[in-house]
Amino acid sequence: MEAELVALATAGATALVQQMATDGWTAARDRVAGFLVARGWGSAESVGADLEATRAELTAAQREDDTEAVDDLHAEWRGRLRRTLRADPEAAAELRALLDELNPRLPTQQVGGVHNNVTGGTHHGAVVQSGTIGSLHFGSGGREGAP
Repeated sequence: MEAELVALATAGATALVQQMATDGWTAARDRVAGFLVARGWGSAESVGADLEATRAELTAAQREDDTEAVDDLHAEWRGRLRRTLRADPEAAAELRALLDELNPRLPTQQVGGVHNNVTGGTHHGAVVQSGTIGSLHFGSGGREGAP
């Protein structure tokens, strides 16, 4: 059970730190703060301020390309979440639901067969085999006279 809690705390810390750098941070902060306040972390204002302080540290670390500081913030939140889950193992289900909310899974694509034939002799260009391709660009990027 301990390994599962550590894995969940790690996933939670990763999602939290990642969300701090997104446009959806305000909503994520409020959801995470609600989760933490319900576990006795303090008031919504104090927890929100703590999360904002972490975000400010993260922003500064990213601006300075300080990966060690980013890793430290991740480790700090992993430890906090792990201690929270140890004190309240019932919170694991709510944290899982929160993670699913913060990082929704992409819809599963249907996988089908792909059959391509390249015929007609020698080809001096790209050959791509795929079921679905969103966007590909080959060559000069529209520059005239480029090979």
